[in-house]
Amino acid sequence: MARIESKIGVVKQPAEKIFNYISNFNNFSQLIPEDKVKDFKSTVDTCSFSVEGIGQAGLRIIEKEPHKLIKISSDEDTSFDLLLWIQIKELEPGDSRMKITTEVQLNPMMAAMVKKPLKNFVDTLIEQAEKISYDPVE
Repeated sequence: MARIESKIGVVKQPAEKIFNYISNFNNFSQLIPEDKVKDFKSTVDTCSFSVEGIGQAGLRIIEKEPHKLIKISSDEDTSFDLLLWIQIKELEPGDSRMKITTEVQLNPMMAAMVKKPLKNFVDTLIEQAEKISYDPVE
């Protein structure tokens, strides 16, 4: 099992607003740069997309702890088991921190190959989270 943690992001928004936005996959297209994934499709609790070099992947939200935690797992159409959780902590009103941790079940050789791309991916999500406005997609 490979465990990858993002850097800690500084998001100048209330934790509630971040949570409400991120716990809806329909908003995720704002977090993922278009050059990283293709064919992004979503509902509130699920999404699917294609990643170059990895293939088709699907995710679903499996647990929500209001304003603090969102747990996401890979779906049955994904060729590997992935667990991802997003932690949010509001330090002061309108000043929050966010971190993404992933665990992926792969053989040691595959884990070594995907560790760097996965680290880049979660860091990119954090960088995007620091920049966006958190206005829901209509």
